[in-house]
This record gives sequence, structure tokens and C-alpha cells, in this order.
Amino acid sequence: MDEVEWMPRQPKAKDLRVGLISWAGSYLTFETYKNTVTATAKGLGRRQTWEILVSSKHDTQAVVRLRSLQGFYLLCEADGSLCYGRPRTSHHGCFLIHFHRSGKWTLQCIISGRYLESDGEDVFCTSRTLSAYHMWTPRPALHVHVILYSPLNHCYARADPTMGRVWVDTPVPCLKECGFLLHFQDGCYHLETSAHTFLSHLDGLVSQPSTQTAFYMQVRPGGFVALSDGEGGMLYPQGARLLLSLGSDPHGGEEWLILQHCPTWVSLRSKTQKFLSVVYDVEVCAASEHITPMSLFQFECDNKSPTLQLRSANGCYLAQRRHRMVMADGHQLEAETFFRMHWNCGRIFLQSPSGCFLGIAANGLLVASATIPGPNEEFGIQLANRPFLALRGRYGYVGTSSQHNLLQCNMDQPDCIYLLPCRQGIYHFQAQGGSFWSITPFGSFRPWGKFALNFSIELQGSNLLTVLAPNGFYMRSDRSGTLLADSRDITKECVWEF
Repeated sequence: MDEVEWMPRQPKAKDLRVGLISWAGSYLTFETYKNTVTATAKGLGRRQTWEILVSSKHDTQAVVRLRSLQGFYLLCEADGSLCYGRPRTSHHGCFLIHFHRSGKWTLQCIISGRYLESDGEDVFCTSRTLSAYHMWTPRPALHVHVILYSPLNHCYARADPTMGRVWVDTPVPCLKECGFLLHFQDGCYHLETSAHTFLSHLDGLVSQPSTQTAFYMQVRPGGFVALSDGEGGMLYPQGARLLLSLGSDPHGGEEWLILQHCPTWVSLRSKTQKFLSVVYDVEVCAASEHITPMSLFQFECDNKSPTLQLRSANGCYLAQRRHRMVMADGHQLEAETFFRMHWNCGRIFLQSPSGCFLGIAANGLLVASATIPGPNEEFGIQLANRPFLALRGRYGYVGTSSQHNLLQCNMDQPDCIYLLPCRQGIYHFQAQGGSFWSITPFGSFRPWGKFALNFSIELQGSNLLTVLAPNGFYMRSDRSGTLLADSRDITKECVWEF
């Protein structure tokens, strides 16, 4: 088989959403019941999240529409007031975004020429004279666990804890070191590695965030970001080894990186405790007792469908072929690459398009032959590039608050949940201080338990999961802000982005 180059995925629509922060530090907000838009919210939630739909784009400006998650557009009326709804003409609801060197945006109504502004509460378009009140700071609304891709170098950023550096040298983002946590604080961003160190202005990795780890971000529609120190230095890959460091002379757009949600990579293990691996370029067998890069598969799944695609590090998908063989030579749109998944207490059955279940033949090869699944068709599945989880639900992230002694689900920033695998699909949840999650008789959680409890994780989408808690109920987010495990069925509030 000819070698297939790893093709990076285009950013998804959810990766291109932003929150817009006014000069007063409040967010542009969709007011559901008032048919209006305000700037009063202090945090980034669903009503503060906007999709940027681009009509045309140039270096320093773009013509866009802003659409809320509820599907309505931001509209400027003739009297300068703002509302939301459906555009009535081809230019209704169109804004010209000007990208300023400071990283801020101004939004100018195409029809009236007036700028979007806020007085700290209300939002309107009345002035054609630009001022500080018209400046909006874009904040990417994607999940904080991200990867950084350099389109110029065709590689992903990778933290190197041994050298204390970040290199842009990884063509396939299957390593946990390719994942970063993007923290937003006081208008700046801190880039945290999977080993919980922070990238500093001095090119190295340090143990604590500080002014030396704070970067300003420029954001462009399409998922492009550039990080700077605010004093003329830009972060971009440099030298023969492509060290990610500050410099003053990027060429050809070197400073622009594509920000994307960290993908999910998994390993699959047969009943004989052997890992599924790709061998001889395309064959898939259960032969390895240790995880290698060819034992890792990107888990791609639309949460609206129970079908799954598994993408190998060779760039191809697992696909059912002739004689019921399963090979790693499929392409994204082939029907033979879609497998139906069935969960069983943290373990998984995979059903091929022919209706047969995947299992291990006597020679160790992966085949689709069983019409009724048994132990030979059951696979243990484990997250391969996620030593921890950062969970986001309908109301925010899961984390601790100084005002509550129970775990909350409406936080602006997450607490990391460290995963201690105890058997396939079953994990212990450990808090940041080393203690374990405990559960109360009411189904709420505390982060300072002495004993490890069993949590079952089931993947529901490419970056979505459900958690079955030790009390036998699904963990869910509650409008009150308290994290609860009291749902017998999987509802929208039980599905977590990670």
C-alpha cells in the first residue's frame, strides 16, 4: 500500500465560535425572552457564544454575520438598536470586522456604517466615529483542551517535558503531549501542558502561571490564532527543530496557528489482553502486549448517530474488506469504515456494515464474522491521549468553588480530573490535590474522598462522553450549578464535552 499522508481535519463549526468581550469586561449576550442583545454577563456561556459566518475575508478585515447557538442572527436596525432574528435582505445583519493589532475587533454595520458598541449594559450601533467603546475582545469558545497546528509546517505543537520546551514537529497528534489547556485570565492566555507546566516568554516550561506565561491572542475567523507578549514578540516555530518561541520577525504567516479541540485517541484490547495494532501497513491484529503508535486509533463519531470510525496513525480508517477481513486502508467517506458501537459496562462491541461483529480470529487478525457477539467480540477501550479530563456540560465546566463544598458544573474554568484506570472502561477519579472523588447520599460529589470509587466512561461522540457514577446513576449537570448523579437515562444534561 502506498504511504498515506496524515491529513489534518478542517476546524469544526464549534471550534470557530467566539465570545465577544466589551471594554467593560462583559460579554455580548443573546437575551432569550427579550428579543434583544445586551452586554451584562461576566462569563462565557451558551448565550454568550456566537458563530462567525464569513462572507468575504482579507488580511485586516472580513464581512461576517453573527449567529447565536439558538440559530438567530444579530441584526442592526435603522434606529441603531440591536435585536436578533432572520436577515430580511442580503446585507441585513452583515458587519465589517476590522482586526486591530492589539487583537481587538471592531464591528461596523455594512448598511449604516455605524459601529457596534456597549455602555457596559446595553448594546447599540449609533456612532460612525471610532472610539475605545467600540472595541471587542474575541475569546475562542471551544473547549479549553486544545491542539495547535502549524499549516505552514504541517505539524502540531508538542510539549517536551524532558527538555522543557515546546516543538512544532509532530505530524500526527496522537500523543498526550500534543494536548494543551488554554486558560483565559485577565484578558490573556496561559498555555498549560499535559504535565501541568506552562509555556513562558523565555521559551521554557515553568511550574506556575505568572505574567511571564501570559500571552495576548489575535483571533481570525477560520480557527486561526497568533500569540504575542504584547511588546512586539510573536510566538512561532523557529530553527531547524521548530522550537515554539518568541521572535520579532515571522515570515509568510509563521505566527498563525490553527486552534482545535484536542481529538480523542483510544486503544482497544482483546479478551487475551492484546492490543489491536496495525502491522505490515494495513493488517490489523491483536498481537501486542504494549501500546505503540500503531496501537492508537482516533475515535471519530457523530453523537447524532451510533456509528463510529477508527482512524489509524497511518492516516487510514479501519474498513471491512473481502473475506470478512478488517484492514486499515479505508478512506473517510467509504461506507465500509462505519461501525455501529454497542456499550457494555465500559467495554465495546463493534458491528460492521455487513451486520457481523468484529472479533479476533485464531491467527490474531481482526475479522467481522460473528452474527451474535460473545467474549471474543468484546473489546476493552481506554483513552490513550487523556491522562485527565476537563468536563464541560450545558452550564459550564466541572470544578470546585470557594463558595461551595460540593463540586460545581457551572464554572468558567475546569478542574482537571485525573484518570486512574483500574480495568477497561472503569476509572478512579482523582482530584488535583491527590484525594479522590466521593459521592454523597444525595448524588452530589466532593473532591476530598480518602477511597477510590469506580466510574464507568462511555464515549458518545468524538469528544463527548457519559459517566456512570458508583451509585448506578448517570452524572449530569444541574441548572442550580451542583454536579449530580441521579439520572437513570442518558439525557442532554448527562452528555459531557471533554
